[in-house]
Amino acid sequence: MNILDEANKIVNLRSEEKERMYGHFSEGMARAAMIASGATGKEFTAKDMYMAMIALKLSRESYCHKEDNLLDAVAYIAALNNYEHEK
Repeated sequence: MNILDEANKIVNLRSEEKERMYGHFSEGMARAAMIASGATGKEFTAKDMYMAMIALKLSRESYCHKEDNLLDAVAYIAALNNYEHEK
């Protein structure tokens, strides 16, 4: 399957079970931002969390190619795009 199709399936076609397990993508990032803010005393936004996750996946890819690194990076980029459209 094409990596973009696979990312779309992860981000936009999530099954109902995934929603129950992890919640909505953007709500999870907002919650992660609150936790990171509380843990560090620095203000994080949901967008900051998307950017950090994208950076992490690209960092991992720089050490060792794994398709999963690229898939996750593309999925986070797609989810960030959805988040921006939701706002």
